[in-house]
Amino acid sequence: MKTREKLIRDRHFDKLGCANRSGDILSPKQHPEGDGGRMPPVRWGAAPLIPLCCWFACTLAVLAAQTGLCQETDPAAIARAFESLQSFDWGSDRGPIDTLDRIVLASHGDAELQKALEPRLIAVVAGKASQAAKGIACRQLSFIGTAESVPALAALLTDAQLSHMGRYALQRMPCDEAGQAIRDAVAKTDGKLKIGLINSLGERRDAANLPLLSGLLADQDPAAVSAAAAALGKIGSSDAAEVLTEALGKVAEDTRPAVADACLVCAERLLANKQKAEAVALYRKLAAAELPKHLKLAATRGMLAAMQ
Repeated sequence: MKTREKLIRDRHFDKLGCANRSGDILSPKQHPEGDGGRMPPVRWGAAPLIPLCCWFACTLAVLAAQTGLCQETDPAAIARAFESLQSFDWGSDRGPIDTLDRIVLASHGDAELQKALEPRLIAVVAGKASQAAKGIACRQLSFIGTAESVPALAALLTDAQLSHMGRYALQRMPCDEAGQAIRDAVAKTDGKLKIGLINSLGERRDAANLPLLSGLLADQDPAAVSAAAAALGKIGSSDAAEVLTEALGKVAEDTRPAVADACLVCAERLLANKQKAEAVALYRKLAAAELPKHLKLAATRGMLAAMQ
């Protein structure tokens, strides 16, 4: 049973009456604590103050974070972070690396700070730092790197231990030089390194990669053929669709399903780009091709869905 004190505190009153917990409006006469002509005083608890306290705490947190970022982007703090990065290895204290992460985060929208950070990161990649330190520098260059970073990153693409980190940075960089560096490295590698580079070309979805990827559909390595087909599917243009459908009847039987799967991906890209007629035509060609049943069904379903 609630006490009189608790009942009064839990209710909010206005000019017409009061609202109980269910939201019903009560007149002064109906209110159990009223005297028929006078409204009882409103007694405020701590609940209304909670939103204000939360707002105040969040404001303080934001101000503290901004103050911390300003301190960390101080030239002396940046120098300390890079000094630690040069000697960093797996198992070392990650405190300075976390500081570097925050510095790069703070450089968002600050061209001057990014211009100051990029040469330092390039020096780590091109220098004698550990594999772990170079990997961290590559990750940061994927956010702020420009064409200036490409030569140092390109040198990693043929390194069995660091190729994946060089690719990670280059495939995210929008400059044309990054895409050209990956294309140039394809001819210098084989096996898993080559497959990785082909995958990165697909992730970039750059039409400039079409000639190289088209040629790779005739590669002697079935894995390279499958990777090239998948990359063409991710590009998802009309030209890519034409190359894939032509290759569908030429590639070896063991790689044909991979090419067909790439065609399905390409058709989805075409639909996403509002190229419905091209997508339907690609689905129709797949449905009529000599393919495993599940691929023909997928093509038929895609065609029917696109025509609705």
